[in-house]
Amino acid sequence: MNSDIPHSQLKAIAIAEAALSKKALDVIILDVRELTSIADYFILASGESERQVKAIANNITQEIAATYHTTPLIEGAGTSMWILLDYENIVGHVFKTEIRQFYALEKMWSDAPRIPIPDLAHEQLPSRAYQPTDPTPTATAKYGS
Repeated sequence: MNSDIPHSQLKAIAIAEAALSKKALDVIILDVRELTSIADYFILASGESERQVKAIANNITQEIAATYHTTPLIEGAGTSMWILLDYENIVGHVFKTEIRQFYALEKMWSDAPRIPIPDLAHEQLPSRAYQPTDPTPTATAKYGS
């Protein structure tokens, strides 16, 4: 990595890569430095089950502890629907997919620039476009055919 990249950004990328290594979906890094004093970066990631959400959050915690010798404050681990990992200047959000769609943090922080995740991580799991789902069947749907 380039030495011109801020330390906190490198850590945010490491968090995103740790999420991707557990097959997290729709992983993005938002640079919120100019928008809030809460944090410098938000990482958003999704899992398709509570078990996967917990596995993603656990892997992030282990990888960052091993590399950066720090552990986060953790919220939401009891239900594993939305686990928040607070590393002071970086906040990781690991959601169950439908919870992420409901809260739509990407829209709330739409002014935040996105930080690219290195291509190596994208080769592990291609990102799919984030789109809210419409649970209603179409009029042309045929059942039993």
